[in-house]
Amino acid sequence: MALQEYFGDTCPHCVKMHPIVTKLEQELGLTVEKYEVWSNEENAKKLAIVDQGLCGGVPFFYNTETKKFICGGRGEDDLRAWMKGA
Repeated sequence: MALQEYFGDTCPHCVKMHPIVTKLEQELGLTVEKYEVWSNEENAKKLAIVDQGLCGGVPFFYNTETKKFICGGRGEDDLRAWMKGA
């Protein structure tokens, strides 16, 4: 399973999510692949392929196994459930 996070390095919502993602990675023993899309054209192309109109912005979280996604900033419980595949 691949957990992916697409973010902008100066996006305030993305910055707010960063410590939550880090905490949950450590707590759950999982790794989230992180792709900065505002300054990295290759990552922006990846986002366009994965997003396919689901979200249209960042932060965007995508679980490649379950195909579940989260658009925008969310609370710790929502992110934990997504990371666990719920």
